[in-house]
Amino acid sequence: MDDLSALIEACIRHDRIAQRKLYDRYKKAMFSLAYRMTGDFDLAHDVLQEAFIEMFRHLEDFRKEASFGRWLKTIVIRKAYRYMEKAKLWISEVPEELISDTGYAQAESAHLEKAILSLPDGCRAVFLMIEVEGYTHREVSELLGISEGTSKSQLHAAKRKLRDILKSPALIS
Repeated sequence: MDDLSALIEACIRHDRIAQRKLYDRYKKAMFSLAYRMTGDFDLAHDVLQEAFIEMFRHLEDFRKEASFGRWLKTIVIRKAYRYMEKAKLWISEVPEELISDTGYAQAESAHLEKAILSLPDGCRAVFLMIEVEGYTHREVSELLGISEGTSKSQLHAAKRKLRDILKSPALIS
C-alpha cells in the first residue's frame, strides 16, 4: 500500500492527523484551481473549504478509477462552478501591487491571469478545465451539466476573446 493509499485509509477512519496531512498535501493546488475558476480570493477560500468538507464526507466513495488528485479537482470544479452560478460573479481586477514591483515575466503572467479572469464564467470554466487541467469535452460536459457542443463553443469563444484581449491590453476591464 502506497503512502497516499495509507493516508486515505487513515482519513476514512477519521484520523485527524491524517486528514490534516491530506489537506496540506492538496490545499495549494486546489486553492489555485478554485481561484482561477472564481477570480475571487475570498470565494476561492469558501470553495476550498466546501470542497474538502465534501471530499472527507465522501472519501469512502472514492473508487480509484481516476487519481485521487483528479477526483478532488472534480469536486473543487463542481463547487466553484456552483458558487459562480449562484453568485453571478463580477470579476475583480488583479490588485495593482501584484504587478507594480514585479519583473517583466511576472507582469506578463499577471496580464495573462487578468485576461483569463476577465472571461465570462462559462468560457473561463471550460477554458481552465480543458486547457489547464486537461479534461476532455465529454468530461467537462458531464461535470458542468452542459452539452459537448456547448463545451466546444465556450472553449472557442474563450480562445477568441483571449486572443483579442492579449492583442489589446486595454480590453481588460
